[in-house]
Order: sequence, then C-alpha cells, then structure tokens
Amino acid sequence: MKRVHGWDQVGEGPGDFFGMTIEHLFAEVWSRDGLSMRDRRLLLLGLLVGQGMDDAIDVQLDAALRTGELTPDELREIVIFLTHYAGWPRGAKLNTQVEELVARVMKA
Repeated sequence: MKRVHGWDQVGEGPGDFFGMTIEHLFAEVWSRDGLSMRDRRLLLLGLLVGQGMDDAIDVQLDAALRTGELTPDELREIVIFLTHYAGWPRGAKLNTQVEELVARVMKA
C-alpha cells in the first residue's frame, strides 16, 4: 500500500474484510508483472472518472502526484483527454480536483 499510495500507515476497519482486501489488492493485484504502477494508475483514473467516483479520484490523484508517477502537467493533460470521453461535467470536476491538488502540493 505504501508503494501504491505512499501511505506509511492505514487504519483498519472492524472484522477481516479490510485487511483481506488490502492484502489481496496491493500484495497481488497492484504488484503483478505486465503493467507499470503508472499504467495501473492511469487505467484506474480513467475508470473512476467515467464512473464519477470523485472521492476515489481525489485519493488516486494525490497518490499519483506524491509518488511521482504523474506530474502536474501530465495530470492537466489527463483532464483534457478524459473530458472528451467522460463528458464536460465530469471533466470540469476533474479539472477542479487537479488544480486544487496542484495548488496545495506546490504551496507545501
């Protein structure tokens, strides 16, 4: 999970669900050969934008920028590209998310 999101620690939920999900997703799915972490991030961002999953998009944008997988300019290019496939309302929301993230990170 640290390699994918750059997080040192992750809270856990009650029961086994959260731990099992994290173990499977990050130890097996994200670490497979065949696609780079950047490729997986790009695919996931496209899917999340297409489904309008704004909270998850925020997490992925932050992780992409923090891990160095994507630069601010690349994130902006993603906005332009995905807007033409996901639609203007989703593209406008994504643009806001990217610009707020970049402003926050560049200020730090």
